[in-house]
Amino acid sequence: MMKIVKYIGIALLVIGALVAAAFFVKSNAKSPVTYETETAFRTDIEDKTVATGKLIPEDEVLIKPQISGIIDKIMVEEGDKVKTGDLIARIKVVPNEQALVSARGRVRNAEFALKNAQTEFERNKKLFDRGVVSNQDFLNIQLTYNQAKQELENAKNDYQIIKEGSAGGTSTANTNIRATIAGTILEIPVKEGFQVIQANNFNDGTTVATIADMNRMIFEGQVDESEVGKLRLGMPLTISLGAVQDKELEADLKFIAPKGVEEQGAVQFTIKGDVNVAEADSIQVRAGYSANASLVLEKKEQVLAIKEALLQFDKDSDEPYVEVQVGDQEFERRDVEIGISDGINVEILSGIDENDKIKVWNKTEPEKRDTDEDDA
Repeated sequence: MMKIVKYIGIALLVIGALVAAAFFVKSNAKSPVTYETETAFRTDIEDKTVATGKLIPEDEVLIKPQISGIIDKIMVEEGDKVKTGDLIARIKVVPNEQALVSARGRVRNAEFALKNAQTEFERNKKLFDRGVVSNQDFLNIQLTYNQAKQELENAKNDYQIIKEGSAGGTSTANTNIRATIAGTILEIPVKEGFQVIQANNFNDGTTVATIADMNRMIFEGQVDESEVGKLRLGMPLTISLGAVQDKELEADLKFIAPKGVEEQGAVQFTIKGDVNVAEADSIQVRAGYSANASLVLEKKEQVLAIKEALLQFDKDSDEPYVEVQVGDQEFERRDVEIGISDGINVEILSGIDENDKIKVWNKTEPEKRDTDEDDA
């Protein structure tokens, strides 16, 4: 009985040893990992930045009434092109009752004063003709009479302005709102029947229409503080419009804001560029189009470069390096000095040359083996 147990134990040990050996052989039979390599090359690299913004007219003119009243009729529509002096709207004057009564009272007072001055003048003129009144006294009385006539005329004009909107008896001068520049009507924020007021010390006045020259457009956008130092006035901008696909406009940078504004934790600087709208043959440019401006901050031609994905960075110093092949799947570290980048390719200033094979560290593939060996 003891012999049987002994033999069974020996058999179990042998089987265990065989299983362990098979597992070890199978584990070591896995395909080893191999790394691909790439080489440096010569190419052109542009360091670009993109500013997000919109197209706006260079000058927008707000048309405001010269007198308060109610919009009687609007002569144009949004989108219409107008010339300087074209009629935009007409205002109906609604006089203030208190001001009207007061102006009417001034007219009556002026009439009384004039009547009294005229009587005094006629009486003294007869005395002057007889030589009773001196020349100086008569001239003073004549001056008072003339002033009374002028005062009556002024009072009547004031009354007429309050009542009709014009001193000439017609309201055409003040109640007709006309375009002050040639351009396109961008907006008419009022309708017929709306009450409008003229500009004064306490109010900017009601805007009846907004006019702008659509041939003089600018791009207004923002760039990050990390890139604003690389910008220079006169730099070319390539404008792409969100509403117009596959079409671009050219512009020249004309303004860089001297002060930044913090937005969502980042400081942004406003830039502006003159857009060459005249060169846009088939593009109908509208005010307020969202747009992106591409600016070339720096450009180098035929420089030694590698794909930026091949770079690795030291965990401690954050210095860039690559791994260069020195044997069959053997690599060594090479510190490199980098220049400008376009996000895909990066310039190599020193550390490697065009003959070095650089490890593609983030892409591997298993080594190919014979089919019979895999089946075994």
